Amino acid sequence: MSRNLDYGLIGNCTINALIDREARIVWSCFPRFDGDPVFSRLLDDDADRGFFGIEMDGTVETGQDYVRNTAILRTVFRNERGSGIEIIDFCPRFEQFERMFRPTMIVRMINPLGEESPRIRIRVAPHYNYGGTRPSITRGSNHLRFVDDTHSLRLTTDAPLTYVVGGDSFRLDRPIVLVFGPDESLRGSVRATARDFFEKTTAYWQHLSGRLHLPFEWQEAVIRSAITLKLCSFEETGAIIASPTTSMPEADGEGRNWDYRFCWIRDAFFVVRILNRLGYIETMEGYISYIENIVSASGDGYMQPVFGIGCERALIENTINTLAGYCGNKPVRVGNQAYEHLQHDGYGSVILAATQAFFDHRLSQPAGVATFERLEVLGEKAWEYHDKPDAGLWEFRTKAFIHTHSSFMCWAACDRLARIAGHLGLPERSAFWRDRADRIKALIEREAWNEKLNSFTASFGGEDLDASLLLMEEVGFVKADDPRYIGTVEAVARALRDGPYLHRYKAPDDFGAPENAFLICSFWLVEAFAAIGRHEEARELFEQLLSCRNHLGLLAEHVNRESGVLWGNFPQTYSHVGLISCAMRLSRSWDQVV
Repeated sequence: MSRNLDYGLIGNCTINALIDREARIVWSCFPRFDGDPVFSRLLDDDADRGFFGIEMDGTVETGQDYVRNTAILRTVFRNERGSGIEIIDFCPRFEQFERMFRPTMIVRMINPLGEESPRIRIRVAPHYNYGGTRPSITRGSNHLRFVDDTHSLRLTTDAPLTYVVGGDSFRLDRPIVLVFGPDESLRGSVRATARDFFEKTTAYWQHLSGRLHLPFEWQEAVIRSAITLKLCSFEETGAIIASPTTSMPEADGEGRNWDYRFCWIRDAFFVVRILNRLGYIETMEGYISYIENIVSASGDGYMQPVFGIGCERALIENTINTLAGYCGNKPVRVGNQAYEHLQHDGYGSVILAATQAFFDHRLSQPAGVATFERLEVLGEKAWEYHDKPDAGLWEFRTKAFIHTHSSFMCWAACDRLARIAGHLGLPERSAFWRDRADRIKALIEREAWNEKLNSFTASFGGEDLDASLLLMEEVGFVKADDPRYIGTVEAVARALRDGPYLHRYKAPDDFGAPENAFLICSFWLVEAFAAIGRHEEARELFEQLLSCRNHLGLLAEHVNRESGVLWGNFPQTYSHVGLISCAMRLSRSWDQVV
């Protein structure tokens, strides 16, 4: 198991999969992001199950990259004579019959390279119920079925089934195709179908990449991050997951292992905002539909911090004993107790995410008074909770404070409602929400400012600092040249910075003092430095953070400050949002460079 998360991500906004440098699929959930991981070698130590591998005899060199500007992964094995194989992995995604075709399907194309016919081995070992059930295997003329009482998946291939079933090596004297997915027959030949899907999927991703409004610098990093964010959107409902994985530990042996395959209102706002800035507004339209489904089902506007991708509210947290955990780290968790938490920043996150829908003329149906009235219900909750204790951004499980971040996000909810009302020609509602925003702001300025520290603090009346204070300028609570914000940035950097990395906080929490740095916080520091005029320092820090990416340009949630090893759920939307946002803020224009 890789100790630096050297995996590539493929997907199609219905399912996704992680693939290691040796072309093994080690993680993939069916039939959707939060489903049963039929390939779960990522969290297991059983070498005989939970993966889909392709091996070549005599391999001495491997290479891996993405097909340019796509979510299609290419892995190459070569022997000492330079011959070898190429493996193309993707999940089909393209427009068909005036709708998006995104089946629960993984396509693997294996092509010989060079003049030799190398010997390869194909090993397909799915399991069900989080490793608790080994399926029965039945054979057809050109397919294998993997079946238990509740699951049935199929591998269709033009490879010799006898060798695939036995996991035996054989000569690859022609290209072959493996299609893993629903227990359904293909309409055409497996090779022609795969080639057609490959060409259309390539065209889809390259068209998407070609639409992005890119900064002049760091374009490849931004494109890869944008594609990664798109792969974390569940298109059927509009939900956006925090990460495709569960129980990847934040640090070795600490027990901070969480299921992130759900939609955090806060995280999704950041994703929607950054994709909007890149010119990709469809994700915002889908997410607003998702939010409106949630709001309409809430009688009083209460907004829990996290929901299932189908708007599920109860994400009951359980531990799984049938998987050993990443590098032995237990527990393996399914579900997330955070759905029970009080985290008051969510009201601001939803309203901030929806605000652009009232002003963006690119939308086919801009939001209007009806949407505003639904958002007002959330605004009432923001007002009710702006001065109440909660678990905060960092989801403390046994501590509650009046967190400054939660409070200024409640301010943001009221502030944006005032602006939206003004735009819609509703002066009375605008004045109503402006009065509430002003009263919240005055409270924060009085209760969260610490003269001795020359900084805002993490909670009202406290002395601890946390990285979320850097966002005060981002949401418009203070101006970048406000001496209080400059003092806060400098105080947070002094207290929490460790080399190029910024910790989210250093005070002990429910699990003790955190060991590894939270990558999004480091990106926040880059943006804060840029905002207050420390541009060269910001660029230098950003370049250091870019070096944390794995060989394919992907980032996890955390990084070890000494070794640079990535930890936490992977890939992490928060981290890729931070990368894109920094690149767009820091990039010089073409005429400054060329």
